[in-house]
Amino acid sequence: MNLFLSVWQIVAPVFILSGIGFVWVKAGFEYRIEFVTRLAMTLSVPCLIFTALMKTDINPIDLQNVVFASLVSYFFVTVATFVLVKVLKKNVRTYLSPMLFGNTGNIGLPVCLFAFGTVGFDFAVVVFAVMAIYNFTFGIWIVSGGGSPLKALKEPLIPAVLLGTLFLMNGWQTPEFLTNTLELIGQMAIPLMLLTVGVAIARMNGSELMQVMLPAFGKFIVCLGCALLAVWLFELPKVAGAVLILQVTTPVAVTSYLLAEKYGTDAAEVASLVIVSTLMSVIYIPISLAFLI
Repeated sequence: MNLFLSVWQIVAPVFILSGIGFVWVKAGFEYRIEFVTRLAMTLSVPCLIFTALMKTDINPIDLQNVVFASLVSYFFVTVATFVLVKVLKKNVRTYLSPMLFGNTGNIGLPVCLFAFGTVGFDFAVVVFAVMAIYNFTFGIWIVSGGGSPLKALKEPLIPAVLLGTLFLMNGWQTPEFLTNTLELIGQMAIPLMLLTVGVAIARMNGSELMQVMLPAFGKFIVCLGCALLAVWLFELPKVAGAVLILQVTTPVAVTSYLLAEKYGTDAAEVASLVIVSTLMSVIYIPISLAFLI
């Protein structure tokens, strides 16, 4: 019973805020998802990443290992997911990126924060940063069918990661008034992203739900196996390993649907993949936490 209550206290805020976003739209209220997403990804999330990296007290060796473990995890996931997409005879442009990149920001960050506190959150930010850079380079290259991955340099997330790393390595700190301002802006990110998950799901047309059941389940199994392998290879400490597993196995990101709309892949199938994998996560995230906390 104590374990159940502990897990419920962790996941409840995540699903309640997403549920509020869902109900908000279904009740007919306005929510400009493009504006909120732009605000979060351009301003709030970069501030969140920068301040988290600048102020982290994580052992530098552990931090380095989490970075490399994240890179290795996503390399394994890329290869395994590509094979899975081919075996399932799905379109690579439509399926590879959504099955590769999970919702590490909207869902992963708050889950890790509530489960493991500030230390877990700092590790989660590192995994999120690695995933975001990979997504905005290789991910967009896959979905768009080509183009230069260097376009990712225009995304505010990239300089936030680089600056945060520079400040961390040199032990620098911004003036207190600026740190407080950046933290205040960054604190908007998690509630905004959780609300946006609910809003996006409420507006999606999940017309292909049955067709994506197997790919959605396959994504979780592949990501779990790859994350466990990376944790074992790098001998990550308990919290760092748990965070990596939770982040890599998060459900399909809402941004995958937005990218599908933008670049003309099958948005209906991606929308269905987001919905099904998110619903599955309501079951597997609590189960995962029961083993990890």
